[in-house]
This record gives sequence, structure tokens and C-alpha cells, in this order.
Amino acid sequence: MVSTTESFFVGGLAGCTAVTVSNPFEVAKVRLQLQGELSKAGEFTKVYKNAGDVLAKTWRHEGIRGIQRGLAPAYVYQILLNGSRLGFYEPIRKATNRMVGQLPGEQLAATSLAAGAASGVVGAMLGNPFFLIKARMQAYSPALPVGTQHFYKSSFDALRSVWRAEGPRGLIRGMDAAVLRTSMGSSVQLPSYNWTKRLLIENGWQADGTWTFLASSSLSGACVCVVMQPADTALTRMYNQPTQKLANGKTVGTLYKNPIDCLWKTLKTEGPLGWYKGTTAHFMRIAPHTIVTLTANDLYLGWYRMATAKITHSPVSVE
Repeated sequence: MVSTTESFFVGGLAGCTAVTVSNPFEVAKVRLQLQGELSKAGEFTKVYKNAGDVLAKTWRHEGIRGIQRGLAPAYVYQILLNGSRLGFYEPIRKATNRMVGQLPGEQLAATSLAAGAASGVVGAMLGNPFFLIKARMQAYSPALPVGTQHFYKSSFDALRSVWRAEGPRGLIRGMDAAVLRTSMGSSVQLPSYNWTKRLLIENGWQADGTWTFLASSSLSGACVCVVMQPADTALTRMYNQPTQKLANGKTVGTLYKNPIDCLWKTLKTEGPLGWYKGTTAHFMRIAPHTIVTLTANDLYLGWYRMATAKITHSPVSVE
């Protein structure tokens, strides 16, 4: 039996593995979401045509450093987010099952959704400062800028700059949007993965087969993308918006008050498609990210159990 702490760290390692692969698509998604912000079609010049165009131009003008912007804070965020998602999901689900008088091991749609959302919220709150600076670093381009530009020398410089300019409140800016986004995504990620995997196994697929992991993860990624995209766009814009200091010393965003205000203003000026800017890049990010995260998590847990079993059953020498 793997403890919650062990699951947390294994989940974090799986997330770090995945983000190394998916981060370039995250850069593309962020820049597409900020392109033409609060502008009607035809009122702005398109810097990027699509996700492929973002990657090609970023590579041409900024190199590997450009397409992997924000990777360092992304690692920390993944440890906190996926560690929480994958580490706390099962304990919360089983505890919730007990609360409603059901067996802990039983897979119930309602308790699975609640556990997924709750574990995601915990991770989003812990990782908010790192997601904030990650988004700002990924939006920055010295060659082809879109949206508000924030230049930081490093992750540490970013955290220090935000603290100096806005105080501790600056590091929790956009947390309401992060909680909304992550709870929506987490509510369907693990339940859809577990449901698909169980269905495939019941139909003759191997329980530990690679194709079982890949098929389950692919469907899970698609579900997350569909459910989470509007909130994800709101989060990117909330994080990256310019700020101003009021007479009372409070620092506030100049464009949006909260994620609902952001979604409403985006809808009014850009239409419903404004919510779905960068959807292709989002799916290109989330599909491999979900596949690698969940597949790696299962593999790492299996390897960890095998390693601990060998240590536990190894003979002890007596001198």
C-alpha cells in the first residue's frame, strides 16, 4: 500500500516528466490566448496564425529558450498540482464514500468528481505563485510580443519582483481563476481516466498494458480540454493583465476584477470564440501532458512498489 505522501511525490515526478514534453505547446497556448485581447476581429494585427505558427516563429526568433519559457516554475507547479491531484484523490474519494455510507473502494461518479475537484483545488492554491510567474514568463517575447509584457531574469527574480511591486497579495493574484480552472479540469481528469481504464479492462484489455494507459489518458485529456478551456483563457488573462496601485495602497488589475468579469468582457468584445482562443494548442499540450502524466504515474508507482517490495523482502545480514 502506497501512502499519501509517497503518492504525492510520485505524482509530482510524473507531472515533471510530462511538462518537459508539453511546455512548448503551453507557450503557444498562452500567446494565442493573449492575442487580440479585448479587441474585436479586424481591430488588431494577428502576430500568430495558429499553434504551429507560434512554435515556428518562437523557435526562429528565440530558439529553444523561447519555446521552453517558464519551464522552471512549471516543474515546481507540477510537483504541487499533480502531487496533490494524484496523491490526495484516492484518500479524499474513499473518505467521501465513507461519509455517504458507501464502500471506500467503490467507484461512484459523484464522489469521484468531488474528489477530483477537491484535490485539484488544493494543488492550485499551493502552486498559484508559480503558475502566475510561469504564465508571465511564457507571454514575454522580445521579438513578437502579444498582451502585457513582463520581463524577468529568472524564476527567483520573478517572485522577488512581484513581491516587491505588489506584496504577498501579488503572489496569490488570480487564485480564484486558478481554483475555478483546476477544479473544472480535475473533476473530469481522473474520473474519466479511471472509468475508461476500467471499461477497457472489462473488455479484455491488459490492466498494465501500455495501450490501456494511452487510450485512457487520451480520452481523459480530451475531456479536460473541453471542460477547462474557458476558465483557462480567463486564468491566463487574469495573471498577465497590467496592475495599478490605488490611493489606499492596494494593487489591482486594470482589465478584470475576477474570472467571471474576464469571461464576460471577453464574451462581449470577442464573442464566444474568444473563450476558446488557443484551443488547438491547449489540446496539443493537454493530450500528451495527460497521457505522459497518468501513464508515468502508473509506471512509477509500479516501479516504486517493486523496489520497496525487494527492499522489504531482502535478507538482513547478521555479523
